[in-house]
Amino acid sequence: MKRNLTIGTRRSQLALWQANYVAEALRRHDPELTVQLQHIVTQGDKILDVPLARIGGKGLFTTELEQRLLDGTIDLAVHSLKDLPADVPDGLCLAAITARHHVHDAFVSNTYASLEALPAGARIGTSSLRRKAQLLHTRPDLFVADLRGNVDTRLKKLDDGQYDAIILAEAGLQRLGRADRITQLLPVDTMIPAVGQGALAIETRADDESLKQALAFLNDEGTAAATTAERTFLAAINGSCQVPVGVYGTVQDGILTLQSIIAAPDGSQVCRTTTRGSAADSAAIGHEAACTLLDDGGRRILTDLGIIPTY
Repeated sequence: MKRNLTIGTRRSQLALWQANYVAEALRRHDPELTVQLQHIVTQGDKILDVPLARIGGKGLFTTELEQRLLDGTIDLAVHSLKDLPADVPDGLCLAAITARHHVHDAFVSNTYASLEALPAGARIGTSSLRRKAQLLHTRPDLFVADLRGNVDTRLKKLDDGQYDAIILAEAGLQRLGRADRITQLLPVDTMIPAVGQGALAIETRADDESLKQALAFLNDEGTAAATTAERTFLAAINGSCQVPVGVYGTVQDGILTLQSIIAAPDGSQVCRTTTRGSAADSAAIGHEAACTLLDDGGRRILTDLGIIPTY
């Protein structure tokens, strides 16, 4: 393996935390290794005044990094796994999926103690169709408004009184030292997380065998199995991180449990299922869950949104 590695990363504070986390792990593992970061601007970073679902859901925060990998400008890219499309481009691979922590969505408010405590008509901010659909399914009396920007920008908008509450990923708040802003962790029964939420993905060139071997120590088998099921589910419905679906896998004693939903954007309909099986069959479990939900009304929901499932 080469002794100098370049990690491609977005410039946001959270992306830099993630890239530095991997860089430090690599340096600890191999003190002779030199690791540097290269900052890359993605489409999702450039367009901040339009809801994500309107500008296309696939690759908004990853395409530019993947192109740098393919042209050899960088050696690896560190992604929030939830931002990474289900289909990895030819010539690239996911060399490691880190152990998942802090998987929940977080309710953040300066006034109200919980989602349940919000009064009718309260204004709650999120940029995610997945969150919007589940919020409105639980609380159809709320007004869900779009919210873009990095974590600090979103918190400032809350503090400025633009929202009564906002929903953010627990992982991002924890990583940035903002855990004190969490008012309530939303249970999975209320808010199923996004595909890969809480995990980091390390992407590199598929033909770089020495680098893939060097990155293997960062891979967590349980998280990799769970997120393989989640990403297979996403691929089967032809979805992206900006469609109203949630899927969350856990592994215990070799058994993978996958909870998944497909929801109408207004929350009026939610198709939900739980699928279990051997963690060794993670891809098959993800596909089974997708087929079940598509046949149970999910296909109609997605078709109405212009999404044609691959199954």
